[in-house]
Amino acid sequence: MVYIEYVYATLLLFKAGKEINEENLKRVLEAAGVNVDEVRIKSLVAALKQIDIAKVLEQAIAMPVAAAPVQAAPVTTEQPKEEKKEEEKKEEEKGLSEEALAEGFAALFG
Repeated sequence: MVYIEYVYATLLLFKAGKEINEENLKRVLEAAGVNVDEVRIKSLVAALKQIDIAKVLEQAIAMPVAAAPVQAAPVTTEQPKEEKKEEEKKEEEKGLSEEALAEGFAALFG
């Protein structure tokens, strides 16, 4: 799961011509009232070292967006509320690895 506020902070720093580093990202997020997660910031900065944001944005602007076909929602059986809560707790405890964050961010930008 990509935390969009982290991406927005990154793009804001990029647009302002500021260095995208842990300190600057933390400042922007705190100014926006976001509870900062140090691990996510470190992961994001590490992932950005491999990405040319200007090139990715250029490609994104040049690439037309195709309309996605509408699909019917898959039919699922509902899980009891207790199971859902347990799964949510497990996912929260697990968190996201740096690789998952890097993949998610890379997928977002190309």
